[in-house]
Amino acid sequence: MRQRFPVAVHLFFQMDDRVLLSRRYQTGWHDGEYSVPAGHVEAGETVTASAIREAAEELGVSLTPADLAVVHVMHRRSDDERVDFFCHVCSWAGEIVNGEPDKCDDLRWCTLTVLPENVIPYIRHALACWQAGLTYSEFGWDQ
Repeated sequence: MRQRFPVAVHLFFQMDDRVLLSRRYQTGWHDGEYSVPAGHVEAGETVTASAIREAAEELGVSLTPADLAVVHVMHRRSDDERVDFFCHVCSWAGEIVNGEPDKCDDLRWCTLTVLPENVIPYIRHALACWQAGLTYSEFGWDQ
């Protein structure tokens, strides 16, 4: 039987040595913990198009394909199997705002070496992999 599982895109917005984190709120999943701006890739949508859409929806900024670089891919096991793409965002147009206050109650720039304790574990893992130059990882298979 062929696998069918959700695909998501996560955005590593970087400014100097800091990365943008968003705290989940009223979503029913990891509420009160930090993630990065992210969302599901919709049917018929490319990873790049999804990243551009999510940046506009969640942060009110515009991206072009040239602003993005896929820096990590994770095959993850959670309540189900997933494939996550992590994109480094080096530039954007517009001012970052919280475009989804019903799902996010804090946007915070954090240094990559001193992240809050309450970062979602697979996000912490992906950030560490990115910093180490690792382009692929598997997460959650041993837990």
